[in-house]
Amino acid sequence: MIHFALVCDGGHAFDAWFRNAGDFDAQARAGHLVCPVCASADVRKALMAPNVSTARKKAAAQQEAGGVRASGTAGIDEAEADTPPQVPVPSPAASLAAADPRRSEVAAMMRALRDTVIRNTENVGTGFAEEARKMHYGEAEKRGIHGETSAREAHELREEGIDILPLPTLPEDNN
Repeated sequence: MIHFALVCDGGHAFDAWFRNAGDFDAQARAGHLVCPVCASADVRKALMAPNVSTARKKAAAQQEAGGVRASGTAGIDEAEADTPPQVPVPSPAASLAAADPRRSEVAAMMRALRDTVIRNTENVGTGFAEEARKMHYGEAEKRGIHGETSAREAHELREEGIDILPLPTLPEDNN
């Protein structure tokens, strides 16, 4: 897993975890990344300072932690498995939640909306665009569906006059 600080074109900062850097790139190209504040799909990586492990940092962290180590070193090479955990720094999303207590309420409402749509519609998977077109042009029975499509396909569907909406997602949902 890799953690990225992200920012939208509106200047809202947030963060998210990805399986790898390529996963971020693929999701960004497909238009699957959206700002949790303004829902902008114009999301890019923000500048991040690297956390370089040095012998001095290791010794200071061990002394500070009293020699206690956290478990869960999956994905860390053997040399780094000895490194004590870093002191967590609140993410921009967590800072935003602390600054505005209504954010938790809005996030819960967004999850409830998404869950209701998923529960009450048919999952057509990656065939979403094709099925939406069939229904729009009378080739298939009209019904509620959900699934996956690329940003390009979604744009083309809208240009054809086919009403679609993305299901709300929150950065925390991917953790």
